[in-house]
Amino acid sequence: MSFDGSAIKALLDDAVSKGAIHGIAAVVVDRSGQLFHHAAGEAGQHAMFRNASMTKAIATTAALQFVEKGVLSLDATVESILPEFGQLQVLDGFDGDKPRLRPPASKATVRQLMTHSAGLGYFFLNENLKRYHELTGEPHPLTGLKRSLSIPLVNDPGTAWEYGTNTDWLGLIVEKLSVQSLGSYLKQHVYGPLGMNDSTFVPSAEQRGRLLRVMQRQADGTLTPSGIDLPPTSEWDAAGHGSYGTVQDYGRFLQAWLNDGAGILEPATVRMALQDHLAPIKLPEAMTPTVPELSNLVPPSPAPQSWGLGFCLTLADLPGMRSSGTADWAGIFNSFYWLDRSRGVGAVLMTQILPFFDMPVVETLIGFETAVYQQVGAAVPAA
Repeated sequence: MSFDGSAIKALLDDAVSKGAIHGIAAVVVDRSGQLFHHAAGEAGQHAMFRNASMTKAIATTAALQFVEKGVLSLDATVESILPEFGQLQVLDGFDGDKPRLRPPASKATVRQLMTHSAGLGYFFLNENLKRYHELTGEPHPLTGLKRSLSIPLVNDPGTAWEYGTNTDWLGLIVEKLSVQSLGSYLKQHVYGPLGMNDSTFVPSAEQRGRLLRVMQRQADGTLTPSGIDLPPTSEWDAAGHGSYGTVQDYGRFLQAWLNDGAGILEPATVRMALQDHLAPIKLPEAMTPTVPELSNLVPPSPAPQSWGLGFCLTLADLPGMRSSGTADWAGIFNSFYWLDRSRGVGAVLMTQILPFFDMPVVETLIGFETAVYQQVGAAVPAA
């Protein structure tokens, strides 16, 4: 399709020139390839980004390859593959300053890891878990210490959607089944086939030289260099947050999903993964942070949402924007993507700013999505 990206280019350049964003890059793809790419400010044409939670969809894709081969069942219990998962208890509250733990009422499954309903949480979104770390001194996942995965569950598996270390455990399943590190498996079976040549868990010195620095939004709206970053080394390839890459690489990944999994998955697997696998469990209205330096409040979505395997799903057409069935997610450093198979378009917008859900970036994202659908046509015209 012919694609005029001039409005998007102006939008990104304007966000930088106003001082709202220090560096930003965007890519738009269809089934046949890249339609648009632009980088502004400190983000060079080949800038590297911390993918953070955008790693999750890629790691889930790896696990789905094992489902496809018949080696992994979605309804297998996690502990049947990783016995150490069976050691995890549920954090039921506190007796004074002592965490109260009990065995889970049910066993978590692989599908629940993929839909964030296995009972695991994150310290920066769960008050009890934050308190648990403070009281016990146990490391959290952003330390790079693998022991951080052995923290308690916060819910019984299969009872609630809770954002957490689910995908990290899924990555450990991929490592167990492939008998190699997640990074080397992805290089052979996802990154390599798709030409995602800058995607890695361990950036080289040259790649680190292209890495956009992390900035922190201050109360007065200005940006200052952030003291928060991913750990320089990690004891495991963190499937939940640990990969790096370029926007162009992530665009290639979205293109494969748009194109019926071409190169990495079978069409039937793509269709199956983008169904609602969370119902009857409902998503929470909003996501409330416990660490304001890491995330702002994420307000309720304007459309109903649920979860497929590895992706959040929008369940209604948004006028002038994405269609019902669109998959999306984001990374904590304010990077975002969506994948609209019914319109045949996917897009990525990446910055490196904390805390998450930064309003100048979100406003830019809305402008970006609107401009994309002015070019490709939306399911429902904007009134």
